[in-house]
Amino acid sequence: MAGFMDKLRVKSEDGEDVEEILNQLGLEDGDLMQEEADTWVKVATLKNISDVEKIEEDLREGNLVLLNIEQMYKKNKVKLRQSISQLKSTVSDINGDIARLSKEQVLATPSGTKIER
Repeated sequence: MAGFMDKLRVKSEDGEDVEEILNQLGLEDGDLMQEEADTWVKVATLKNISDVEKIEEDLREGNLVLLNIEQMYKKNKVKLRQSISQLKSTVSDINGDIARLSKEQVLATPSGTKIER
């Protein structure tokens, strides 16, 4: 059975396992959060409406937020609508942008950063 599963693994043109390459991204350089940067791309999960405050804080600090909305989408669409509405208002106030990237992901950007549609 292992031989069959090995055949399903995607290989790059030079024969390297693509999953292995993707899983190693960022690990070579150690803990990147220790490095200095003007802007971070933060990854967050919207589990409940109280998570919006931290996301707004990240945006006001000039960071981009890649937001996973899947849990709240499945659990409570009314609260999801309220949360996104609140984020849209904040993004508008700071002259940022917000857009849905997929069924599960929303990207919110800080002041001066727009999303191409």
